[in-house]
Amino acid sequence: MTIIKLDAIDSTNDYLKQLSKEKVLENYTTVMANEQTGGKGQMGAKWHSERSKNLLMSVLIKDLPLDLISVFDLNAAVALAAVNTLSMSCYPKGKIKWPNDIMAENKKVGGILVENSFKPNGTFNAIIGFGLNLNQTNFENLPNASSIISITGKKLDPEAMAKLYVKMLKNQILLLPEKTNHLWSGYNSLLYKRAKAVAFEDNNGNRFMAIVKKVTTDGKLALLQNDDKMHQYEVKEIKMLF
Repeated sequence: MTIIKLDAIDSTNDYLKQLSKEKVLENYTTVMANEQTGGKGQMGAKWHSERSKNLLMSVLIKDLPLDLISVFDLNAAVALAAVNTLSMSCYPKGKIKWPNDIMAENKKVGGILVENSFKPNGTFNAIIGFGLNLNQTNFENLPNASSIISITGKKLDPEAMAKLYVKMLKNQILLLPEKTNHLWSGYNSLLYKRAKAVAFEDNNGNRFMAIVKKVTTDGKLALLQNDDKMHQYEVKEIKMLF
């Protein structure tokens, strides 16, 4: 496993993406940074992190066969790997908030951003960005955020956590494509607010209550709504309200 350590960078995902275009990198090459000036989350959200206190990393996964492993399978695998990393190190009750936020005690402690590039030979590469709040305690103006040290009192080493995450990620990738049912079963068993009534807002600003049922194998959130019917939503169509 190759780890590239940076002091500060705008985005570890962007850095690794550009580096992979300039030279041949080994599978699971990992970039870590003490500080990100332009960290990204889902749908263009910004990821803010205090310098040297948290895990800021990106991992390159190469040559995944698109006919056997879908991008949605990969998303589930990387999220499961994140929760497993928490379980193995410090916190056994982590949850996945659709699509790829990592939750602890009803607070966001981490997030994942997957960026894929598709090749003519039917394979694709993925850059997995993973941010995890480890040792930061100040979350002023971020009422829904927290950290591992705030929840458990345990201080963790970012590099050790990066190595553990890559190990957990490899374990999940090895299960594909033969055990996708097991993968999605595991993902949904850890789904935040599963089987509970939650408030949502659609992209027109309409708010409604629904019961969270599962995430489908094509990445949609399935909700049971007031009409007693199951409705499925794409990532950009709705958001869960805390």
